[in-house]
Amino acid sequence: MADDNREMIEAVKTIIGADYEIVGAVNDGLQLVKAEESLEPDIGIIDISMPVMNGITAAGEIAKRGSAIKIIFLTVNEDRDFVRAAFECGGLGYVIKRQMATDLPTALEEALAGRRFVSPGCDEPNGLGHFNGLDD
Repeated sequence: MADDNREMIEAVKTIIGADYEIVGAVNDGLQLVKAEESLEPDIGIIDISMPVMNGITAAGEIAKRGSAIKIIFLTVNEDRDFVRAAFECGGLGYVIKRQMATDLPTALEEALAGRRFVSPGCDEPNGLGHFNGLDD
């Protein structure tokens, strides 16, 4: 998990901790790139706006190495350009922080199944649906 807000990391642990093991938490994108290489997690929950290296750039760096990690972005950004960039760098999920209690568990299930998820109400690219419609 990568987020520069410790309270957010703790909130995520509260929401998913009973079903998933968080193997590491970092607070910037550069630390994420380094941690992913050594920890090899199945899923990365990544904030977009972080210091040193943002989450989209970090995810792109990880993807360049051919990592099998499934990436879910957890963010306050609802703009379609952010959603598009998140999927272009290899993301499978896009969850809005204010909806994470309901959307993050679903996004994790969808990512593990190899499907995309976007929080409902988010300004999706091309107006496509929040589940499998993005796979087209």
